[in-house]
Amino acid sequence: MSFQAYLDNIEEKTGKTPNEFISMAKSKGFSKDTKAGEILAWLKEDFDLGRGHGMAIVHIIKNGDEIGDKHVGSTGSHRDESSKLNLEGKKKG
Repeated sequence: MSFQAYLDNIEEKTGKTPNEFISMAKSKGFSKDTKAGEILAWLKEDFDLGRGHGMAIVHIIKNGDEIGDKHVGSTGSHRDESSKLNLEGKKKG
């Protein structure tokens, strides 16, 4: 599954876009320096997200829309079309 597909699945499950998660995290005082475990605990408690989906949210909280280009343009199941993620949500992307 691509990184973008993870974010799209999270949006389907929670009704929240990636940017909404970033905004909520900021309002809770989370930043790039917040430990992943603390963010994961919040995501599990409030949204019932497991570790895999939670780590996708941790990544965007800490790194924004940038991902590595390891799988960009590849043919594998983890391929992404771009090293930039759509954080606006499925309908706006």
